[in-house]
Amino acid sequence: METASCSILKSLCFSNKNNNNIINSRRYCCLYAPRRNPYLVLPFSSTFPRTTRRDFFSSPGKCLHFNHSIAFCSLSSSENPNPSQELAVLLEVEGVLMDAYRVGNRQAFNVAFRKLGLDCANWSEPVYLDLVRKCSGDEERMLNLYFNRIGWPTSLPTNERGPFIKSVLREKKNALDEFVMSKSSPLRPGVESFIDDAYQEGIPLVIVTAYGKSGDEIARSIIEKLGHERISKVKIVGNEEVKRSFYGQLVTNKGLSSGSDEQIAKEAIKAVSAEKQKIAEDVASVLKLSVEIDTGSSESLEKTVAALRAGAEYAGVPFQNCVLIAGNQTGVAGAERIGMPCIVLRSSLTSRAEFHSAKAIMDGFGGADLTISKLRQKKWS
Repeated sequence: METASCSILKSLCFSNKNNNNIINSRRYCCLYAPRRNPYLVLPFSSTFPRTTRRDFFSSPGKCLHFNHSIAFCSLSSSENPNPSQELAVLLEVEGVLMDAYRVGNRQAFNVAFRKLGLDCANWSEPVYLDLVRKCSGDEERMLNLYFNRIGWPTSLPTNERGPFIKSVLREKKNALDEFVMSKSSPLRPGVESFIDDAYQEGIPLVIVTAYGKSGDEIARSIIEKLGHERISKVKIVGNEEVKRSFYGQLVTNKGLSSGSDEQIAKEAIKAVSAEKQKIAEDVASVLKLSVEIDTGSSESLEKTVAALRAGAEYAGVPFQNCVLIAGNQTGVAGAERIGMPCIVLRSSLTSRAEFHSAKAIMDGFGGADLTISKLRQKKWS
């Protein structure tokens, strides 16, 4: 759900005078979000035209009633006199707080070989780096190339090589997860100083764990390496925090009060989906094609978008004033979708990847790379 017209929402939400759940703003002038965050209420994408969104939020007497909050849509400019000066930083975990592949991936493969009884298999650092280079980091290709070199297990039929490779990768992932969660695995150099600098300059910093591939539990175990004092300086946004956010409640319908408000939200969502399908069909008719919107393939992107929106909410800063520090393509795509600036920190896993929509690609924290000062001055390179 990324595009909707204000006319749809107005006709659905604000023309029903008999709806007791729509609160008259002349009696209730409250804002659920912190006062320093006047742009918290952004239930839809930045694909709204600016004038339309401004008209929508500034019209008097327009409120949405939620179970735990009332979002008042008339925003005073005095609460945020100079929003362009605001800045918040969103950090991913994988590849940003820790480059797990650089420090543990090779060892994890060797652990997997031992667990599967492959005593003849062992990757020294030169062997590992050569495989990474020749296979562009594709681990399935790396294993196939390696066993083609040294020979496959004699008891393994040719038609079972595929399942065998998958079993090695599964054991490798388990070993890498254990390594990441251990106390011996280090954080990325400079990240702790980066967080301290942001705190000292009053810049909100949010660590986003909601859409990471490794899962919320492993991500939080990495965050714990920052120490209690440093963790107290940041906000952590995982799956539960996304669900409790304004945007998360709206897109899932879980935060809406029962009755007509819930029906309003469902009708709005259906209207948006219908509009997306209509646009696609119009384009297809010109190209003489038949198309249908594939909502399933976009679920991962929608989850990322929801996490980034929630991160901006918890930071208390408009999402376009946030900067995402990403370690993979997932976050980059989500940031591009909503118009959030994004900087990529390369890791051993993404050293050869391209990120065309990122504002900059850097190698690490501090020095000639990423610093709070550069973020403030928008010196991306």
